[in-house]
Amino acid sequence: MSHFFEELDYSKTPLGELVLRRRRILKLDRDVVEVILNDEHLMSDYFTVSEIALANIPMALLAADAPDILVGGLGLGYTADAVLGHDHVRSLTVIDYLAPVIRWHHQGILPLGTTLSDDPRCTLVEGDFFALARSSNGFDPQVPGRCFDGIFLDIDHTPDFYLNPSHAGFYSDDGLHRLSGQLKPGGIFALWSNDPPQEEFLGRLRQHFARAQAKEVVFFNPLLEEDCVQTVYMGISRD
Repeated sequence: MSHFFEELDYSKTPLGELVLRRRRILKLDRDVVEVILNDEHLMSDYFTVSEIALANIPMALLAADAPDILVGGLGLGYTADAVLGHDHVRSLTVIDYLAPVIRWHHQGILPLGTTLSDDPRCTLVEGDFFALARSSNGFDPQVPGRCFDGIFLDIDHTPDFYLNPSHAGFYSDDGLHRLSGQLKPGGIFALWSNDPPQEEFLGRLRQHFARAQAKEVVFFNPLLEEDCVQTVYMGISRD
């Protein structure tokens, strides 16, 4: 492989061809690890600010002494790693649809190595987050109806731009109402979005949670030479 490009893994998945690669960005003089799905950019470690914020913003608001957290979307692991950075977290369950992504973490070929798989508080689960969200048993088949202190989601691009059209129902009134019932009292649903806050979706959250808010995450993109704005939405259940 070239010094400037290396394919780390290739897999065929139910969603198509999945590639993990390392690429040199000459302008920044640094390597970037990227995930490509069907020739489309899915994620990278170029920017991780908002992924980390997806964990730290709601964690700062949780009152639970030993919270149980669920993360939808493992990816390169930065949200999960930030959750585990809070020592009082009792358990973390991370659900990802793509088996190779989980395998990468067990193999330690990602920038975080085996940090997540080595932590006894963390369980990596292969599954469809959205199917589990609408199932009668909920997210944990071993404990039907299990509730969590925090459910943090980073799978789709925005609340109305989905990786798969089947995800749309989750963001509807019915989907959000069902999700609110899978949180413990005072629990928080947090959602990452690649766009600035949308008042329409924030209003929908307010219909199904005691409180709702959107936090902008602003960071400078040196390639575009401009600030980028992403969002962490939060719906907070009643105490």
